[in-house]
Amino acid sequence: MIRTFGLKKDLEAVVNFDLDSLINHDLLWFWADFDHPSESEIDLLRRCFNFHPLSIEDSIYSLNKPKLDYYEEYNFFILNALQSDTLAPKEISLYVSPNYIISFHMESLTEINEAWDRVTRERSNWDKGPPFVAYQIFDKIVDQFFPAVYEIEDKLDEIDSNPDNKSIHQILDVIFQLRGDILKLRRIIASMRDLVYRILNSERLHSFKEHKLYFSDIHDHLLKLSEMLDSSREITSDLRDSYLSMNSNWMNTNMMVLTVITTIFIPLNLVAGIYGMNFKHMPELNWKYGYFIVLGVMICIGISMFLWFKRKGWFNS
Repeated sequence: MIRTFGLKKDLEAVVNFDLDSLINHDLLWFWADFDHPSESEIDLLRRCFNFHPLSIEDSIYSLNKPKLDYYEEYNFFILNALQSDTLAPKEISLYVSPNYIISFHMESLTEINEAWDRVTRERSNWDKGPPFVAYQIFDKIVDQFFPAVYEIEDKLDEIDSNPDNKSIHQILDVIFQLRGDILKLRRIIASMRDLVYRILNSERLHSFKEHKLYFSDIHDHLLKLSEMLDSSREITSDLRDSYLSMNSNWMNTNMMVLTVITTIFIPLNLVAGIYGMNFKHMPELNWKYGYFIVLGVMICIGISMFLWFKRKGWFNS
């Protein structure tokens, strides 16, 4: 599907016109949005605009990191939006010149729809041209990063308080999952931050210089997101180390209890082993109270060792 919006020289808007009839419209600039285009619609990139085959190939066949390529008549951008459920990147291609902007994406995106509604609705911004449309798309993409980052922070707060009394193993699983999500977000946001930084410092994007303040604001948002992710990553490291220490301490305590029990029973097993031998001429076997005497000795040994371990502080947690 292709939707179009153009602005005539008399500042009147034209909507949903045919790209093949561009020559019939006296337009200052226009925006064409390719939303999950068909093969025939993709062919318009070659036939109507004569875009470079490499930029068309990048738009269609592969998922790329955010980047900026300079061509003679236009500038080519690749942006990464965020798929909220999987935190996977979604590619958006932009072809931007002083007279037009072409957005190309292989699936319907909320960010593009919101930018489209705002651009077509606000007449006061129509004279700002394609760079301002590009800013709106950047802005909506970056806005979608914040809920994902805030959700991670909320989950970290929940782990820290642990209201459901989850076990250490369950909490560690969640922490490692969150670290993976942070790394996914960090890669996308860092790449977008570098792209916006390049836009701000490029000497070849002349039409963008008038909108430098807008892109500076986006760059500030991306810096804030990066700092939030770095902080969350440090928190996950602290939580991971804390719970690993707790788990190690819990295991050491259990091992200490088992060691005490084993140590107490070693001399008892020795006594029981000696009197469990089947020799005929063991003098103690004929004692009337031999069984009770040996049993009392074993009890005394066990109690004595228990009291000795307790005095040594082995049962102090």
